[in-house]
Amino acid sequence: MLTEERLQRIVAITDEEGSVSVQRLATQLDISESTIRRDLLVLDKEHRINRVRGGAVSCNKHYKTIDETVMQRKSCNMEAKQVVGQYAASLIEENDFVYMDAGTTTEEMISFLDTKKNVTFVTNAIGHAKRLTQLGFTVYILGGAYKLETEAIVGEEAIASLEKYNFTKGFFGANGLNPVNGITTPDYREAVLKRKAMEHCKNKYVLCDKSKFAEISSVSFAEFKKVCIITDQVDNDKYQYHQYSNIIEVNRQ
Repeated sequence: MLTEERLQRIVAITDEEGSVSVQRLATQLDISESTIRRDLLVLDKEHRINRVRGGAVSCNKHYKTIDETVMQRKSCNMEAKQVVGQYAASLIEENDFVYMDAGTTTEEMISFLDTKKNVTFVTNAIGHAKRLTQLGFTVYILGGAYKLETEAIVGEEAIASLEKYNFTKGFFGANGLNPVNGITTPDYREAVLKRKAMEHCKNKYVLCDKSKFAEISSVSFAEFKKVCIITDQVDNDKYQYHQYSNIIEVNRQ
């Protein structure tokens, strides 16, 4: 494969998926990860993609109307998710009553929790509930319909069960975010549940890696300025993110 042909294919894959990991590109193009990394450097300098840690993000705002599976998302931007998860876990204090949203970034918090602290969790993720219980925490899981793609509990029953709770902190995942469209996700049922959970949280944190700033999903569930956003890093594109005091860039701490 000629170099320019390979570069064009990388751009096409990145534009199609919005964000893509080095490993995924190497597998799809059947070339080494070192070659992919060199190609991403070239494409980033030419402003054909945005290079991020572990992969690339499309230069075009990417609209996503369907959810990727948990397995697909777990392989993307893992280092960034771990950094964000570790910082978020450090915000949990003794006697906190925490809502933990389903998602691969919120899941990364669990490995960094202080098991000596007396903390109670409520979650709509069966996998999160299992791991938290194994660590010795008190955990309540919402009832409702099970969504296979995101391994989350959703639906009217889950929304109704949130009415009785008042959380000190809530940690949420997102598929895309920016000041114009707000915090977004592809599924209406998940968006409604996230919105309701946020209404019952004193402090609201949205966890995301850098790639999510290049994406927009179908349904908005929160205003950009009304949550605290924890991310690995953001670029100051046309939205000039540096002006927003509600963004914590962990890699710049």
